Amino acid sequence: MKVVPGALPGVVLIEPRLFPDQRGYFLETYQARRYAEHGLAMPFVQDNLSFSRRGVVRGLHYQLRQPQGKLVMALDGEILDAVVDIRPDSPTFKQWTLNTLSGSNHRQLYVPPGYAHGFLVLSDTATVLYKVTDFYQPGDEYGVLWNDPDLGIPWPQAEAILSAKDAALPRLGDIPAALLPTWAAAP
Repeated sequence: MKVVPGALPGVVLIEPRLFPDQRGYFLETYQARRYAEHGLAMPFVQDNLSFSRRGVVRGLHYQLRQPQGKLVMALDGEILDAVVDIRPDSPTFKQWTLNTLSGSNHRQLYVPPGYAHGFLVLSDTATVLYKVTDFYQPGDEYGVLWNDPDLGIPWPQAEAILSAKDAALPRLGDIPAALLPTWAAAP
């Protein structure tokens, strides 16, 4: 497997080793020892799966009291994955990174706790699997508006299909500091 440090501290792009043959292919989507060898030794406690159609944006989400690290992979289709540093005391505050994950490139992205995360579906449909390092906690859901102009993320489209909750998310500048993660508290 190939591990490439991302543009933001702790964000890592992973290219699993693919074993193709006349039947198709095989790959390990996760193997604890191998990931630990690359500094990704964290307990994953829950797997989540989403299915979405073209133009759907999920995010930008984060958790505050029980922050989740995420290992994200598109099993089918293609997504543009966005990670944003929303920690006001971080040297990379308001910086973001975009990565294309797809069922054909098999890439994974590790998103550490403390970042906002979301994705846009670029293909007709996409099935996305992500492992998380802490359990989902209702009431600990926060988010930033996907197209917040202060962030300037260059999404390839101006409109998106959003849940009512995601459509009502605030701009980063409107979120009180007490409701943002801190860089000093990052694991």
